[in-house]
Amino acid sequence: MLRFSFLLVLAAAISASGQQVGVQPATRPVFKALPLGGADDLVSKPIPGAPAPASGGPAAPLETVSPPSSLDVKPAGDDAVRLQIFLDEANFGPGLVDGKPGRFTELAVYSWNEVNGHPVDDWVAVNTAARKAVPNPLAVGLVPDVVKEWVDPDLPTKRSLQAKKRRMSYRSVAEFMSERYHCDVAYLTVLNGGKRINTLKARDSLIVPNITPFYIEKLGQVRHEADPALSLRHVVVDTKINQARIFEAAPAALVVAEPGQTEVTRVTRANRGLIASFPITPGKPQFIKFGTWELRSMVELPYWRYDQQLLDTGKRGNDALNIPAGPNSPVGVIWNGLSKPGIGMHGTSDPETIGRARSAGCIRLANWDAIRLPILIRPGTTVEIR
Repeated sequence: MLRFSFLLVLAAAISASGQQVGVQPATRPVFKALPLGGADDLVSKPIPGAPAPASGGPAAPLETVSPPSSLDVKPAGDDAVRLQIFLDEANFGPGLVDGKPGRFTELAVYSWNEVNGHPVDDWVAVNTAARKAVPNPLAVGLVPDVVKEWVDPDLPTKRSLQAKKRRMSYRSVAEFMSERYHCDVAYLTVLNGGKRINTLKARDSLIVPNITPFYIEKLGQVRHEADPALSLRHVVVDTKINQARIFEAAPAALVVAEPGQTEVTRVTRANRGLIASFPITPGKPQFIKFGTWELRSMVELPYWRYDQQLLDTGKRGNDALNIPAGPNSPVGVIWNGLSKPGIGMHGTSDPETIGRARSAGCIRLANWDAIRLPILIRPGTTVEIR
């Protein structure tokens, strides 16, 4: 398990302006971690050795010290965290931000290189860009007061009991904070220790990845409509590598074949047609609906129709339950329905299982990735599952 040694110093102040989920970051993103400015941002339990925020002032990012990685290989330590943050902010999802770059981080690097005209397996350019864009990969965050509305330690696991709840909330403050900062509870435990993570409450401080937060409290039961530009884009869901790739309406051709030729010519140039890629979990092989479909609906915080017969056989049954909306809903925080009934792209209650555990028949993404889809695509978009 990755361990950090910390040299904590006061650094540049974090921007005090909020950013809604799904807003694409600027070329030089400003990374934010709570607490934000204001008299209500005092930390109740300061982190030992960490810079205490001034009364009513912003928090400070943390400068960590670990041996720098070579630029030409997959990084480790601080460089691994900053690379994952850099890719995530650019809409090339690396999976969990955990300082342990695996296959999803590799795929995100390949996508970034493709867009920028580098060989797909080149690590120098992306590592260099990440070091420049993310000087401080960790920051001090504050558990917001709104956590009280979104955590229910007594959330049942039985579907019939969940149907009686008002919301499919988080089961712990640690789960709330890990999803907020695109990681898992295990990584927050590495950064903060088990005792602190297991006793978190509103207004406590903790060390988090220095990434644009996923603001669950900004979501509503919104239905996103078609858009003249975004609806023309198309998505390729590759179930072999577990990645969804989003393209402009007419991506550049990178493979050229003349009539009668036995070999193709691969064109080396920046593929500006590729605008985003995210890790996914496809459905069970017997339920995957290969083909080209149309995106028909996009609904935030949807209710979920729990139909055991549908999950078992792929066919709708007569006995079903309505499971309320929330981050721990099996469809996560957004449903993107396709023209194939019952099939869609959606969030998940278990982001750490993306790419590892099969879904019933749909395409699952981490909630922090799924909620970005409305700023990238809209109903009318073509979705190819291959």
